Parts: sequence; structure tokens; C-alpha cells
Amino acid sequence: MPNKVFHPEIPTVMSELSIPGELITRLRAAQRIAVLTGAGISAESGVPTFREAQTGLWARYNPEELATPEAFQHDPKLVWEWYAWRQDRVRQAEPNAGHLALVDMERHIAEFTLITQNVDGLHRRAGSHQVLELHGNLFRAKCFNEDRPVESWPDSDDIPPRCPRCGGLLRPDVVWFGESLPEAALRAAEQAAAHADLFFSIGTSALVYPAANLPLAALKAGATVVEINPQPTPLSSYVTFSLNGASGVILPMLVAQTWGKQRIHNL
Repeated sequence: MPNKVFHPEIPTVMSELSIPGELITRLRAAQRIAVLTGAGISAESGVPTFREAQTGLWARYNPEELATPEAFQHDPKLVWEWYAWRQDRVRQAEPNAGHLALVDMERHIAEFTLITQNVDGLHRRAGSHQVLELHGNLFRAKCFNEDRPVESWPDSDDIPPRCPRCGGLLRPDVVWFGESLPEAALRAAEQAAAHADLFFSIGTSALVYPAANLPLAALKAGATVVEINPQPTPLSSYVTFSLNGASGVILPMLVAQTWGKQRIHNL
């Protein structure tokens, strides 16, 4: 079936015509939903994209100089401090209406999996439970030597801190250039995509693999695939429904028109 492109306006009063009725019907019937989110949904909370984070004191560095194992080996203090600066930026952000609408959606679906390429943790802060972080998490650390997560470490003046088990340097638990995605998370994401009745691709460029394969895998398995993005992407011509606009506008409309007005969230 050819894809359908819609351009919802930002309504003062939500209209039943704002979202395709066929999509609402399919969403109400869905038992298994998988959602893939990218930088776009976080940008609506004011979180700079990876490359936009190169501002101020960091403007003279290319991201590749700060996000590789080789960069960390060359200057671990510099890399750790850049990630600490990014953490501070993210702490100033709050989950937006798009994040919260996904929390509401999860409450209505028997099997709901949220797959994200973002490392900011905003989905968990919003209240989502079934979250697979394909690129890691900015607020976690792991041992560079042992490649094992480290929950806590003694206070010291060391930058970066030291692993309490082996004394090696701690590094951010994020996926750097040249590294593979965490195998367990990727495998779970692929399973969720292959078994979904309905798959959402939200705020992602559809250019970064292997995550960009997930909506295509869902399509191949027979799922309804919905893209929500302000601009068309390479995926747009393949999906079942393409909704052009901000996720913070479209997702609350979609949830409200499918299940009615949701309760107010207290973050």
C-alpha cells in the first residue's frame, strides 16, 4: 500500500481530523508496539545534538576528537570533562510532551518497547519503563580496561575517576565511533521490531545504521510503520504513514485521539 503523508497543523483545539482515522484504528487494535527515537525528540527539550554540543570552549574540537577510544587513550581528562559538560547541559532539560505521550502510550499496550539512539536518559526521566538504549547513557560509566559497568566509585580528585575493582580509568558508558552497539540491546530491539504490530520512527534521520534497519525490518515483517519527523527522510517513501511535524505536537494529539485525554504528569 502506498504511504500516506500528513501535515498536521498545531491546533488550538484538537480536531478528530488532525490524525488519520485509519492510524487511530490500527493503534487501538495494536498489542505489540515498538518505537525508535532519535535526536529530534530530545532537541525539542533543548538538548543539543551531538555536533551542536561543540560550542563555547569546545568549539575548536571535532566530535570525532572527543568520542573515540583513541581520543580517550590520548587525553582521558579532556574527554571526561567534555562529557561532564554535556551532562550539565542535559540536566537543564526536561522531558517534553512527546516523551510524556510515549509514557501514556505504554500504559495502553500489552507489549511496548522503546528503542532510543539518545544517551540523555530523558525517556526514563519521563517515566518510560521498557527502554533499550542503543548508544548507551551519558550518566553511566564503565571501566575502560574491563568494559564493565561501574555504579559507584570512591571520591577523589582523579579525572577521570578510577575503577574500584581494577584501578583502570572510567569512561562514559556511551558508544563511540568505531565501537559496536551493545549486543543485548540491539538483539532485543531487532526482536521487538520483527514482532511489532505497529512501529514508530520518531525524530531520527534514518541514516545511522544499524538502527536505521529496524523500521525496514518491521515493514518486512508486516507491521504498520509510522514516521514522525519535521522533514522527510530516506525512510519516508517506504512507511505506511508519514506525519510531518514535531513529535511534541503530533504524539499528544495521537494519544488523545486514540484513548482520550491523559492524566497530567508530575515530573
